[in-house]
Amino acid sequence: MNSLPDVGVIRIDHVGVAVPDLDEAIAFYENTFGLRCAHQEVNEEQGVREAMLTAGDDGARIQLLAPLRPDSTIAGFLDRKGPGLQQLAYTVRDVEAASAALRARGLRLLYDEPRRGTAGSRINFVHPKDAGGVLVELVEPFCQPAGETS
Repeated sequence: MNSLPDVGVIRIDHVGVAVPDLDEAIAFYENTFGLRCAHQEVNEEQGVREAMLTAGDDGARIQLLAPLRPDSTIAGFLDRKGPGLQQLAYTVRDVEAASAALRARGLRLLYDEPRRGTAGSRINFVHPKDAGGVLVELVEPFCQPAGETS
């Protein structure tokens, strides 16, 4: 029997895509795939300008991330790999509990404490070397998704 704490994943939250020009990328996704830009913001702490795009009402989104400055993580990603998929994010009930549950499984997280993410969410990341080469983001929304309770 598994005695490890539950991670509390609710759903896939979004897929992050690193882009050099946010406005150009938004136009591409809207004009090519018919996605709708639902939210934009600047996150100075992470050094990004970002947009969340949706295809419908299922909750899963595409997050476009463009660097604000050359020393941001996204700028480094673009320098190393070019534009493309950067992360997979899961909505979790409680980011601190999810982080503790993953640490109990031997995974490394990038932050000791959650940080501010998009739209007031609280976030942390699983190190890609511990997740099959994928940067996994844990997202606790500012408000729980409709129909979900803590």
